Amino acid sequence: MATATTRKTTLGPLHDRVLIRRLEEQDEKHGSIIIPDTAKEKPQEGQVIAVGTGKVTADGKKLPLAVKEGDRILFGKYSGSEVKIDGTEYLIMKEEDILGVLA
Repeated sequence: MATATTRKTTLGPLHDRVLIRRLEEQDEKHGSIIIPDTAKEKPQEGQVIAVGTGKVTADGKKLPLAVKEGDRILFGKYSGSEVKIDGTEYLIMKEEDILGVLA
């Protein structure tokens, strides 16, 4: 009997890039108005899944990133590039596009 094996894809960002998963916003109900998913804005809050090795300066030195895996962050509305890996949507962006870390 043959069995099918599924292979999980991993992605490691390069240099000063960060892999982020968007955090879903909680639905707040105001009255009885229902807003369809297509009209909702995407959240600007996410969780850092993976970080690159660091930014390389002009003289070849590596500067470590200020964010680490597991951090909750805020980012700009149009920041990053959307990618889909194994059915899950992620964002890849440079560290400079991150606005701040949530405590």
